[in-house]
Amino acid sequence: MPPKSPPLPTFSRESIRPGDRLCVAISGGSDSVALLLLLHLSNTADRDALGVGLSAVHIHHNLRGPEADADQTFVVDLCTRLNIPLHLQQVDVPAHAATTRETIEESARTLRYRVFRELLSTGQADAILTAHTRDDQAETVLMKLLRGAWTEGLSAIHPILLLEDDQTPPQKIPGKIVRPVLGLSRAQLEAFLRSQNQSWRTDSSNADPAYTRNRLRHTILPLLREENPSLDQTLANLAELAREEEAKWQTDLNRLLPQLLLPGKPVRGGGRSVSTTPGSQSLSIEIDRLRALDPATRRRVLRAAARQLAARPCFDDTARLLALAGFAPHPTINPRPGATLELANNLRAERSVRELRLYREPTREPK
Repeated sequence: MPPKSPPLPTFSRESIRPGDRLCVAISGGSDSVALLLLLHLSNTADRDALGVGLSAVHIHHNLRGPEADADQTFVVDLCTRLNIPLHLQQVDVPAHAATTRETIEESARTLRYRVFRELLSTGQADAILTAHTRDDQAETVLMKLLRGAWTEGLSAIHPILLLEDDQTPPQKIPGKIVRPVLGLSRAQLEAFLRSQNQSWRTDSSNADPAYTRNRLRHTILPLLREENPSLDQTLANLAELAREEEAKWQTDLNRLLPQLLLPGKPVRGGGRSVSTTPGSQSLSIEIDRLRALDPATRRRVLRAAARQLAARPCFDDTARLLALAGFAPHPTINPRPGATLELANNLRAERSVRELRLYREPTREPK
């Protein structure tokens, strides 16, 4: 009898249904090659087959010159051998970064997700599958922690991500991003590829210490794993807890905010005044209503109110808002009526006797 093939790594099928059109984002690296091969074998299995339409998308970022060209050739050959339809896309990351002043990493992600949105919104796929692993999750949580993220940031990479378009206000687009191997390690996927005698490409930029993620991956995380060998799972657990905490807070805030937020500011004789200047936005919260909340909810309400004005106050700006409302001492803020604050994202705050008003004025272009 021929030797039995080793069992396939167990990946999440929670968001995969028979008949779905799944498109795997494949770079040529070990993680994405493993995901594509894993889905292909699962889709062609004699028993318990996925029953999905499978395709792939490869994005050439115009980085790394001939190495990136070779990556594309590798992916084309792989998809041809597996008889998997392939979408080839080319984007100019350096040009985009120069125009937007984003980092190379940010620009690559922006353009990559633009391609994903196009595939989903045009009905070419029901879901884009990316090969994020538990290693990626650990790295992302640590990066977010080092940058002072709140719980929504610490939730890091979500197993499922719904996308919005680039319109104002943004609209949901059909389809989703799914990460089926988020619970698996990179080592497990590489072991699977070796068991299948399947090669993969190595991105030389993954060793460049100029990138924060690479320094964490190759220097910081190995040291931390000496203290906690289960560190990757510990950080993944933290992301899951943060994700669940954030979901609960959003439910609570969706119930609370309509009761607390008031449009514009009060006027003599009753009623409220709302600016008609194009681009201006404002809302107010009664100080007494804030006082009735516990500190954690009070902080969340202020940040959620700012987000309705398209601002994302950091910890320090949130502390200044709390001080202006009279709930926390601050060395530079006197919570007197008429006091104002200028915060990031063009957000302004003004204290009256009874209310805290948040507003944004339209950005004026220089003459």
